[in-house]
Amino acid sequence: MTTFNAFRIHQDASGHRAGLEALTLDQLTPGEITVRVEWSAVNYKDALAVTGRGKILRHSPLVGGVDAAGRVEVSTDSSLPVGTPVVVTGGGIGEARDGGFAPYLRVPAAMAIPLPAGLSTRQAMIVGTAGFTAALALTRMEHNGQTPELGPILITGASGGVGSFATALCARHGYEIAALTVKPASIDYLEKLGAQKIILREGLAMGQRALEAARFGGVIDTLGGDYLGWAIRCVRPHGNVAVIGMASGTEFSTSVIPFILRGVNLLGINSVDAPRDVRERIWSRLAQDLDSAQLDSICAGEITLGELPAFCAEMLAGHVHGRTVVRVT
Repeated sequence: MTTFNAFRIHQDASGHRAGLEALTLDQLTPGEITVRVEWSAVNYKDALAVTGRGKILRHSPLVGGVDAAGRVEVSTDSSLPVGTPVVVTGGGIGEARDGGFAPYLRVPAAMAIPLPAGLSTRQAMIVGTAGFTAALALTRMEHNGQTPELGPILITGASGGVGSFATALCARHGYEIAALTVKPASIDYLEKLGAQKIILREGLAMGQRALEAARFGGVIDTLGGDYLGWAIRCVRPHGNVAVIGMASGTEFSTSVIPFILRGVNLLGINSVDAPRDVRERIWSRLAQDLDSAQLDSICAGEITLGELPAFCAEMLAGHVHGRTVVRVT
């Protein structure tokens, strides 16, 4: 029986432990198809799980990694024959099921999305959950009436994975972009992605009024906390606020005033549980909207499974930008 090294995470009465372990296929969460994983990626959620700084795992132990891309090696589904390149994001991998930080992944067939033409497995992992979530947010906003004419889109946490893709995608569709970041060193990076205005978090005056000056046509928020409360108070009439992350907190303070006087819309973005038809549409959009040059700009580099602990600590310390992929095989 084939034995392989997987990055496995334990959270139990003995505490948190994470590292490479030798596993066999029979030890992985079962599924209708087996994917030979070529690439994975590191998300904020992965960093919390790997370091033990967040309660991400729903049971223990599990192979980490909420993203995976590779080729079907075993299949009981005729729509996914052996050799099909696929991408798997969300759906509980790396949280409730074994994830992408291993050379093999077993999942239900419905979770595996055939790669659209033009995307390699490595490029799919540069995109990963971050790009998928950003595209889902923009799609939801547009379905709810968002247009460039409503005004600039504020993107918070813009130098992170989701923020980077939100910047690139909004720029592609003609939106003016105000990018909020804590990193002055990322200004050039964000401008190359399409941001016209950079707002530094240090020294930002957020005010205390129920309504602040209407500066933004919409918001893609990856931070939560006080920044989300401030952003809502700054949105122009009928603008949309897509809520994605919680890097700065899970709670925020606002009032009903922006919603009833300006008609602001608050949209929750759940990429984990997106149905298959939505996933297929979003991945098709990503393949059309992003080119290889943009993907190369967003990709900060690649690491191996053994380098995950050190890299995840750096990510949580705010020392990385864009997306880093994991070479699995």
